[in-house]
Amino acid sequence: MAVDNVTINSGTGVDGSSYTSSISNDRLTNEDFLTLMIEELKMQDPTAPMDSQRMLDTQMQMSSMNTNLQMIETMEALTSSFSQSNLSNAANVIGKNIEDGNIGENGVNKAYTVRSVENIDGEVSVKAQQILYIEDQVNNSDGDRIVYNLNGEILDSEGNTTGYKVALKDPGEVILRDGNPVILDENNEEVTDSGYTMSGSTLPVYSDQLVAIPFSNVTKIF
Repeated sequence: MAVDNVTINSGTGVDGSSYTSSISNDRLTNEDFLTLMIEELKMQDPTAPMDSQRMLDTQMQMSSMNTNLQMIETMEALTSSFSQSNLSNAANVIGKNIEDGNIGENGVNKAYTVRSVENIDGEVSVKAQQILYIEDQVNNSDGDRIVYNLNGEILDSEGNTTGYKVALKDPGEVILRDGNPVILDENNEEVTDSGYTMSGSTLPVYSDQLVAIPFSNVTKIF
C-alpha cells in the first residue's frame, strides 16, 4: 500500500512540543533513506531486530532509482543540446539550394531553395520552395529583361500577355537561331530581326508553395 508521506525525523521543540518532519515517498533520496534507517534502528524492539539484509536491498534499490533518474536528466540535456546544434546547422542553409533524394516527374532530383528553418518537438525541419525549372533570361531590343510564362508567352509589366512568345524546347529552355532567341507573333509565326537577345544568365522558377523537409533528409547542399 502506498504511503503519501514518510517521517524522516522527530524531536522536541524549544517550547516543549514534539515535532516530526516528513517528505513525500516519491522524492526520497539515499540520504533520506539513511536518516530513516538510523531512526528505525534507534526505535526498534531489541527482541525483534530489523532484517539488515532487507534494509540493504532497499537502499540498493533507492541508489539504482537515483542513478536512473540522473541518466534520464542527462539524456534529456543531451537531446536538447543536439536539437539546438541541429537547428544552428540548419540555419546555415537558409537561402541555399538543397536536394532530399526524391526524383521529379522529369527523372531529375528535386531541388529546393531553403527559406527558413524550425524546430518542432526536437525535430529540425527546413521550409523550402521547390525549383520547378531553370529559365533562360531574354532581353528585348531595348536591352531590358523580359518576363515570360511556362508557355513562353511574353508578359507586360502588369502580367498581361502581349501576343508574342519566346519559342521553347522545354519549360525555360529557349530555342535559338544564330545565337538569338526565336520570337513568335500571335499567329505563331517567327518574327525576323526581332532584336531580342540572350542575356547569358538564368533564373530558377519556383513553386508557389512551401514544403517542410526534415533536415536529416537533406542529401545535398549547393
